[in-house]
Amino acid sequence: MKDLTIAQKNDLARTTFFNCRVVVSAALSRSSKKEDVITAVREFDAFTPDNDPHGEHDCAFFEVDGDRFFFKFDYYDDNYEFYQEDGKRVLTIGFASDY
Repeated sequence: MKDLTIAQKNDLARTTFFNCRVVVSAALSRSSKKEDVITAVREFDAFTPDNDPHGEHDCAFFEVDGDRFFFKFDYYDDNYEFYQEDGKRVLTIGFASDY
């Protein structure tokens, strides 16, 4: 995966959950919309310069059935302890109000 751009790595992780950890907020884990929101994250492709100024596809806000949600990537070292640029990916998904 070293030849892929950060955006391509994030897209692969987000659409397949390959090579990343996925965390959902407590509120989303209890929500009846959880599966629909996860599907929306995997299908999201509405990146624009306004919502993705660095072109990394690492964060977005979106709506499902009238509620607003977000997803965001964070990058960690091999032990998931410290930030590491373009490191191991953790994808967090939740209600926008959880952000």
